Amino acid sequence: MNTNAAEAAAPLATRPRRRRVPPELSIFLVLIGIALIYEVLGWIFIGQSFLFNSQRLTIMILQVSVIGIIAVGVTQVIITGGIDLSSGSVVGMTAMIAASFAQASTWPRALYPSLTDLPFFIPIGVGLLIGLAAGFINGQLIAKTKIPPFIATLGMMVSARGISKWYTKGQPVSGLTDQFNFIGTGIWPVVVFLVVALIFHIALRYTRYGKFTYAIGANVQAARVSGINIEAHLIKVYAIAGLLAGLAGVVTAARAQTAQAGMGVMYELDAIAATVIGGTSLTGGVGRITGTVIGTIILGVMTSGFTFLRVDAYYQEIVKGVIIVAAVVIDVYRQKKRAKH
Repeated sequence: MNTNAAEAAAPLATRPRRRRVPPELSIFLVLIGIALIYEVLGWIFIGQSFLFNSQRLTIMILQVSVIGIIAVGVTQVIITGGIDLSSGSVVGMTAMIAASFAQASTWPRALYPSLTDLPFFIPIGVGLLIGLAAGFINGQLIAKTKIPPFIATLGMMVSARGISKWYTKGQPVSGLTDQFNFIGTGIWPVVVFLVVALIFHIALRYTRYGKFTYAIGANVQAARVSGINIEAHLIKVYAIAGLLAGLAGVVTAARAQTAQAGMGVMYELDAIAATVIGGTSLTGGVGRITGTVIGTIILGVMTSGFTFLRVDAYYQEIVKGVIIVAAVVIDVYRQKKRAKH
């Protein structure tokens, strides 16, 4: 008997298993490919290096850190088979409210003159609580009333943006304390992003919370039969997404050292784009935080690369939209291929 015949006759259990390639590897290779393309185009059209410019890379990472924080929460929502359109507006709302509790007594137009010079953890806590409340309301609407996540979070998106404008009648909130601003300076936004990503990477992969999240997205009826409290878990997932959007709002205000009602516009779409590019399936049940981190960096590289090549901002939005659609098409193709096997 030749070698091939012997292998065919061997029991399946005794055959060596092929090592599965991590899905993040292909996404990482895409990141490398995009960066190299910009490097080549940079030398051709600009006469400069894209990759070997530490200042440009630092700015790029700082810019995507806020989107990354939001995307970690959005990833968990999408894994359950839902969607969150409210995160950008929640960023604006929490930035405004948190900043109003972070004003210094030296600022002549403090919103609350008797509540100035507060310890930095108070405005941060206020921002987190506001974000948590917004996410909790989203979860309650979706879990209790059974309305589609798209509609529930769309309502929150409009309402939160309205609150951020009403809160100060459209006026910006400035004169923030140095203690509060510190968390938005230097590399701290990136540190916050990476810590958040690490925490929820562990939570999704190694805890019951993660198992329930994937189970609901994969098959909600099977999850219910297995004893999972679907409603309670969905509320928890959306509340966490709101909490992270609140954290992103706090970091945004601290970075800008001011807060405006227009902060966070379109952030929800960038977060969804980073999540989908990172391999999370819009049908639910599939996705990893590590992929989302890479997807966030890809989004940052693309934006920075377009700016580097002096591409008009309008074209940037067009290309970003095409990439989102392409990522969804690839995901649909991948799901069909998986179903056949």
